[in-house]
Amino acid sequence: MEGKPRPAATPEQALQAMDRMIALAHFGQQDIAARLGLNTTDLTCIGFLIEAELAGESLAAGDLAERANLTTGAVTGVLNRLEKAGYARRAPDPDDRRKVRIAMDPSAQQRIMEAYGPFYLRLGALFADYGPEEVAVLADWFTRARTLMQESLDEIRAGL
Repeated sequence: MEGKPRPAATPEQALQAMDRMIALAHFGQQDIAARLGLNTTDLTCIGFLIEAELAGESLAAGDLAERANLTTGAVTGVLNRLEKAGYARRAPDPDDRRKVRIAMDPSAQQRIMEAYGPFYLRLGALFADYGPEEVAVLADWFTRARTLMQESLDEIRAGL
């Protein structure tokens, strides 16, 4: 495999490192949300909106509720706060008058990147330290771990 020599690690050590990173990320999200005048649920929903926008998609309020695992009533509250803070706006769905589409405010991405930008630059430098094959392994691992996490959360939420 391409890349620099890496220190040996056991699966247990990797799991412990991942747990520490997730805990730090959790607290970091709270700090970033506060800096942006939001709560973490609102910030998470902004992430889903940005992801959809980058994919050329437009989310309906119900789509956002599903992705964020929120009720439609809770998403209404999220959208009220995001609109009030100038991050998103609602627009009628041109194909279905019963639906509402959510669009990012044009200035929102810039304000969000002011908070995330330095961290993303550091991550970019970190990824540059890995070869293409190693980055592919990391991307595969994150994708597969996310699927496993979703399955586990679904079981927890179903009371299994």
